[in-house]
Amino acid sequence: MSTRVTLSELARCFQGIVPSVIATSDAAGVPNVAYLSQVYMVDDRHVALSRQFFNKTQRNLDENPRACLEMVDPLTFQAYRLRLTFLRSETRGPLFDSMSMRIEAIASHTGMSGIFKLIASDVFEVRSVERVEGFLTAAPVEGPGGAPTLAGRRSEVRGLQWVSERINQAGDLESLLDGVLEALDEYFYFSHTMILLHDEPSGRLVTMASRGYGESGVGAEVQIGQGLIGTVAQKRQLLRFKNLDSDLRYSRAIRRQSPAGACEEIPLPGLADPQSVMAIPLVVGDRLVGVIVAEDRDPVRFSEWHEAYLEIIGNQIALGIDRMMERGAPETEAAEPVRVTPRQTSAGAPVPTKKRTLMYYKNDEAIFVDGEYLIRNIPARILWKLLEEWQRTGRTEFTNREVRLDASLGL
Repeated sequence: MSTRVTLSELARCFQGIVPSVIATSDAAGVPNVAYLSQVYMVDDRHVALSRQFFNKTQRNLDENPRACLEMVDPLTFQAYRLRLTFLRSETRGPLFDSMSMRIEAIASHTGMSGIFKLIASDVFEVRSVERVEGFLTAAPVEGPGGAPTLAGRRSEVRGLQWVSERINQAGDLESLLDGVLEALDEYFYFSHTMILLHDEPSGRLVTMASRGYGESGVGAEVQIGQGLIGTVAQKRQLLRFKNLDSDLRYSRAIRRQSPAGACEEIPLPGLADPQSVMAIPLVVGDRLVGVIVAEDRDPVRFSEWHEAYLEIIGNQIALGIDRMMERGAPETEAAEPVRVTPRQTSAGAPVPTKKRTLMYYKNDEAIFVDGEYLIRNIPARILWKLLEEWQRTGRTEFTNREVRLDASLGL
């Protein structure tokens, strides 16, 4: 016995936490069953499947466009059966780009770029949705720590107010970044977050603030276009992952059978075992400012509501960061060379090392040692600042905080 329901009631089923199953048959009626990593809801009458490998499924659909899909709610374990009719395959356009971005991010993170990719988005019409009776069900789970549902307009406005107040009250970039992450923790219960800012000359994202980790993680870098965060920065589109470990296991399994199996996986700053990840690009106009990332070990931590609402908050954060970064640009005139003298041993005798000359070219933001290139961009600015302070005062120890607060570095 089955009970009919609407497609819009199955939001949790589309999160891909429990793999769905699709059944097809050829013209002779010979069936084939395959597991799906995720099913995408297009609208109230259509769903899409990501085609990467399912060769037998596609051959069957070419002969017989009817299919049956079974999905499971990850919280109640209730199963639902969708009867489908195959309509078309899309290889370009907004739907394809959205589905492809998710796969590209996973592929980049596991060293499978160019191999593990979307071939097409297969669109189906949903003819019926039925609740399958006889499954063991559980009561829905509430949010962690009694987190607010934020279902009403008053709560939504209040959440935006909290973040906006932190941005407006910030006197410098550090207090702005820390205040934003604190507000997300206090109001949305996002306990693991980080903000990475775009260093345009190097094409990298640099972690400038983090919250909820054992170590601050400040200074960790991500190349634009690499990994989950780098892909979000490159595409400038929000990306939300549920049950991330399942996606990574699938891609790793493909990698082990691929010629690219030896590729190294790009480490993701933050939690070692995140199950949910949401990364939001921070953009002002057509210019990338950075990326804000939230992580959690709960595979259903972030919902469609968070995705839509935090994009609005992301715009506020981007404008605030952009305003702060306009202050304190580094000087452009030529810098005097620093001559590094032989260092002393604990007994006071000089160590027999060659005397070297370091030159900083501010226009190119590059440091050369005896005429040989050493380093450039943000690391060069920081190193030169420390060398100048060492030469002036003899200091050899510095803190991350004072470097981040130094307006002359333009961080």
